Amino acid sequence: MYTVKEAAQITGLTEHAIRFYTDKGLVPSLQRNQNNIRMFDEESINWLHGIKCLKQSGMPIEVIKTYVDLCLEGDATIPQRFALMMEHKEAAIAKLEEAKRHVAHMEEKTLLYQAILEHRSPDTTNPGNWDKIRHMHRDVFYSALPMVQKA
Repeated sequence: MYTVKEAAQITGLTEHAIRFYTDKGLVPSLQRNQNNIRMFDEESINWLHGIKCLKQSGMPIEVIKTYVDLCLEGDATIPQRFALMMEHKEAAIAKLEEAKRHVAHMEEKTLLYQAILEHRSPDTTNPGNWDKIRHMHRDVFYSALPMVQKA
């Protein structure tokens, strides 16, 4: 049997994370000694490793809890667990695609800044300069709003 501290050393989780996970009911095989101190056996350590993996993949705690509950129900829930993992995978792929778009945007920005630094382009990144360069990028800028006359 392992203490929280030992379980943390084995799993690479923090003691705080382990306490949090056990309080959320994610370690069904958790035991407590006569002093109500959490004690972990090999099965509990396996649950912690599984939780760590799912959490690192970005899975929310509530979904991990659903997964744990399904696992406890047995093999009959394999289709539901598969569906849960597929849904999580699709969400992760969507986040990856969004991150790729962010990286592409930052690539464009860094190329622009490089051109600015090398004096090949004016500083179009600073809104304070836009009035000076409006004539160069007319299609990018909004036209001025018409003045509202006061009655």
